[in-house]
Amino acid sequence: MRERVRAMALRQRLGLRRERVGFRAQEISVKLSIPFVAEINGVWVPAEPEREASWELYVELATRISVVELGEDEGLLREALSSLYTVFGTTREILRRYGPAVAPRVAPGNVTFGVLAVNVLNLSIRPLLSRWHPLLTAHEATRSPQVDPVAHERQWARAAELRAEIESVRKVLLALAQTLNEVAGVGDLITVQMPRQQQV
Repeated sequence: MRERVRAMALRQRLGLRRERVGFRAQEISVKLSIPFVAEINGVWVPAEPEREASWELYVELATRISVVELGEDEGLLREALSSLYTVFGTTREILRRYGPAVAPRVAPGNVTFGVLAVNVLNLSIRPLLSRWHPLLTAHEATRSPQVDPVAHERQWARAAELRAEIESVRKVLLALAQTLNEVAGVGDLITVQMPRQQQV
């Protein structure tokens, strides 16, 4: 309980700081394309709880493998799926914590934090995980103890197909993150790159 109170106090201090420093749009147009499924579009007039929830989910997305491009010979597919799975728990926790304030009834053509978050989970991440988690698990079960897990995964005949679908979901999550960033009114934490220091 004490940890939660500290976290809420920290969020409030950060929220006040963001309000003074960042530009926060009063109304934004949202357009998220979910391949082969739907397009979520509408106008979002975020209330303060939606801005706070947007910041929290933005930080989660910005710090996960799920929004980083996975090169052909980089990372593990299992890690990417696990990272996407954790987005479910995090999003559910944020929705529970902020409650109905982040999913108010709105006029047709309008969206809310709740609508965006739940639709991205159910239309983009859930289908990927329900299809590929069991397939990858079955492939992993065929590995002999002498074979390195990374090499075994990369030898899988369906690895390229799964990578392509992970990339498709990554683009959806990146678009969601950019929308959340605009609502939260904070600096870009995902695509900004710090200049490298030259060694003397």
